[in-house]
Amino acid sequence: MPPLGPAGSWHHCKGSCPSWHVGAPISRAPERHAASRSPVPGSSAHPGELGKGAAVPFVGMGNRRTERPSDFPPLHSVRKSRAHQESRRKWLKVAFLVSSAVLISLLSWSYLVSEDGVAEVLAHFSESLQDRFIEVPCSEDYDSHKRFEGCTPRKCGRGITDAVITREEAERIRSDVRRRIQQTIAQAFGISSSSMYLTKPTFFSRINSTEAKTTHDEYWHPHIDKVTYGSFDYTSLLYLSDYTEDFGGGRFVFMDVGANKTVEPRAGRVSFFTSGSENLHRVEKVRWGTRYAITISFTCNPDHGIGDPVLT
Repeated sequence: MPPLGPAGSWHHCKGSCPSWHVGAPISRAPERHAASRSPVPGSSAHPGELGKGAAVPFVGMGNRRTERPSDFPPLHSVRKSRAHQESRRKWLKVAFLVSSAVLISLLSWSYLVSEDGVAEVLAHFSESLQDRFIEVPCSEDYDSHKRFEGCTPRKCGRGITDAVITREEAERIRSDVRRRIQQTIAQAFGISSSSMYLTKPTFFSRINSTEAKTTHDEYWHPHIDKVTYGSFDYTSLLYLSDYTEDFGGGRFVFMDVGANKTVEPRAGRVSFFTSGSENLHRVEKVRWGTRYAITISFTCNPDHGIGDPVLT
């Protein structure tokens, strides 16, 4: 086994090799000076015996143990250990790079799927919801309008149901659709349906990926129905087409503080909510296909009420 040489490096020597102390570099004196060196006090080794396997103590080392070549690990063990460590480092590096790539991919996918910071889906397209209602604190928007006891919202929120209109009925748009949606809203908010009046605008919307020609076509901007249409107290949407099947994008987004929430349309699904700023909302841009829906809104003020529209 080769001994540890100057500066802690391994080297080969011929014949018998001297013993070296670990921890300090030692300069080997030329052979021709070996005879002129005096023995270190307390040592029985003659200078001429250096190089014959004798241990050379150093002044000031006290009783520190003298290391011998046999005390060091075999060279092949050291090389094997270093190779193992290097291999481990490489695998850790590869694992880190792979993990980073996966994380970036997941974040990118999440960003693309959740457009514009949507953090929670209130109604997935694949779900069939009997009734889902989420109460939210009422805003002060109703205070600036005449209040109608038993109708003006004191309880605010948003609801989604697939149990009011069947898919087949959504396709035919029967005349009693408005009445059934009105009764559902009244029940959810604890008011009398007779105190609610259909109000304008009640409209059919057809949205696709065609570029907007006027500002009125830019449906994707955040807005508050009570501000946009002063008569609105309750807003409902009846969806007539399916998210991801008939169109891409086009989800309805409630813009809550800290975490937006979205509704994925499906034919026959009804989404309804109080019309104040507690329900600031927008619609995602439709990327492909066509999104169909009917907006049906109600007021508590009979002066702003309208009759049922005639479908032709």
